[in-house]
Amino acid sequence: MVARPKTEKEKWLGYRDDLTGEHAIGDAGQIIFALLFFSIWISDSFFLKLTTQLNDSVPILLRIPAAVVLLCLSGYCAWSGLSIVFGEVREKPSVIRKGVFGVIRHPIYVSEVLLYLGILILNISLAATVVWVAATVFLYYLSYYEEGLLLKRFGDEFRAYTCDVGMWIPRFRKR
Repeated sequence: MVARPKTEKEKWLGYRDDLTGEHAIGDAGQIIFALLFFSIWISDSFFLKLTTQLNDSVPILLRIPAAVVLLCLSGYCAWSGLSIVFGEVREKPSVIRKGVFGVIRHPIYVSEVLLYLGILILNISLAATVVWVAATVFLYYLSYYEEGLLLKRFGDEFRAYTCDVGMWIPRFRKR
């Protein structure tokens, strides 16, 4: 494969031939959902308290351990996924199967979903839950889009990977 010349923007952003790409609105969409989620969660949980009635039904002693587990898992998926993708340049572009990518195909997006869920469990807000569901659907859309790019670039190698590794949920039995 012959490397194409880089544009000024790609040079400035540190374009790498070993990365396949992402949706044009992916980063902006994630920032918008993060700002929306946290502003609604904070305002509803601590000030308005319009949709926080479930906090009275679910004891805090159950919510805290569950949230800690989800937040730790989120942190691990994010740290591991980001360090594998951006921490090393691969000489020959290929499907990444190492580390957390051997368990799930989109650990960075899963970490975002788990982060929001862990925070929601700490202080349940139904209004923020609606935003969490919408963000999850958006991240699934991004995952699906990026899989199309990977399929175009890597063909059968990526197809075999999708048979072995779940998109967001680990497979305990290989197909």
